[in-house]
Amino acid sequence: MSFANLKKQSSLGSLTQKLVKEVEKMNSNSSGGDDRLWKPEMDKAGNGYAVIRFLPAPDGEDLPWVKMYSHGFQGPGGWYIENSLTTIGQKDPVSEHNRTLWNSGIDSDKDTVRKQKRKLSYYANIYVVKDPANPSNDGNVFLFKFGKKIFDKIMGAMQPEFEDETPINPFDLWEGANFKLKIKKVAGYWNYDSSEFDRVSPLLDDDDVLEAIWKKEHPLAAMTATDQFKTYEQLQTRLDYVLGRKGTPRLDPDVENEDNMRGNFTPSFGNRQEESELPTELKKDLDSLSSNSGFNSPDIMAKSPSSEGDEDPMSYFQRLAES
Repeated sequence: MSFANLKKQSSLGSLTQKLVKEVEKMNSNSSGGDDRLWKPEMDKAGNGYAVIRFLPAPDGEDLPWVKMYSHGFQGPGGWYIENSLTTIGQKDPVSEHNRTLWNSGIDSDKDTVRKQKRKLSYYANIYVVKDPANPSNDGNVFLFKFGKKIFDKIMGAMQPEFEDETPINPFDLWEGANFKLKIKKVAGYWNYDSSEFDRVSPLLDDDDVLEAIWKKEHPLAAMTATDQFKTYEQLQTRLDYVLGRKGTPRLDPDVENEDNMRGNFTPSFGNRQEESELPTELKKDLDSLSSNSGFNSPDIMAKSPSSEGDEDPMSYFQRLAES
């Protein structure tokens, strides 16, 4: 789609309808650092503020976001932190294991399933309007990883609850709106309830500059390509070890190197850990995820496993390490 057509669809509102239909369809079917990812920085009180603008779909792609399912939980053999193959419509060993537990009719099994349920994350391209903690980010294009609460605010803008509210497409360069990201620490957890969209306005008044920004966007569809996920067999091996079924999984060196090149997070522990112990190697990997996680680093929510929180994953694991 050309930039001219992008602007034409903006005035017609057709992009908004397309996005709403895609979300309805989704709901019905219910390594190293990466400088492409932007993350808000918190102050000493645990609060944060920034102004960002969600950008339209990259050239040649249909949607301005991509969703990712992941699992993060601890078992007798350590931590399982992996992206779920259900993201790409394939069978996943954790989902199958959870289904078996849920159907057992035992309440404790259902509690286990709730702790091991899928976590949902979204990725989108953003333009940083104002980042008070890191002003050097202002005016740059990044990828932003966020959870269901922020996505619900996006949907609320496209499908307002009340008839006196005008729907907008937050991803539109001309008829969209800046997003004021307000993060507060409530009862020890990050809370995004105060975040809101500003009034409708063009991101900038110069179409040439807008086109240059659009061309800087990062591909999204490639993040959920099949080759970005571990195989069912690899995930099953890791799950068996975490559940205490088998010994330490040893991947073929060529396969392991290939995973690292793809940016997949592959935790590997030489010995079993006590249930309350956070492995040092995993802690180091999680520390790196806190500020510059790779595309396919799972998003572990910091509230109870059954919640839909958006808190930074490190907050959760740090509390475990300190407990």
